[in-house]
Amino acid sequence: MNSSFQSIQQGLKEAIQYSQGKNKGFKAFQPSQVDVKAARKKANLTQEEFSSTFGISLGTLRHWERGDRKPRGPALVLLNMINKDPETVLDILHNEKVA
Repeated sequence: MNSSFQSIQQGLKEAIQYSQGKNKGFKAFQPSQVDVKAARKKANLTQEEFSSTFGISLGTLRHWERGDRKPRGPALVLLNMINKDPETVLDILHNEKVA
């Protein structure tokens, strides 16, 4: 238990340092922004198909495509994956195995 506590404590210290701009010794991953409309077209899907396939609300997708809002976090990671290789992402989704 002591080892777990020390690991958590170290992680918290690093998170505090990072939030204070003292990010020496580690690097935060920041995915690049994606042209959402281009990624959707690359996947050859309509807005309705894209939103239902990837679990994104249609309204949110439209905001992203218009540029009123920017995707963040896991959504941005997913959009980067779709933009890079839509066929593979779609194949993974359509061939998922149920346990």
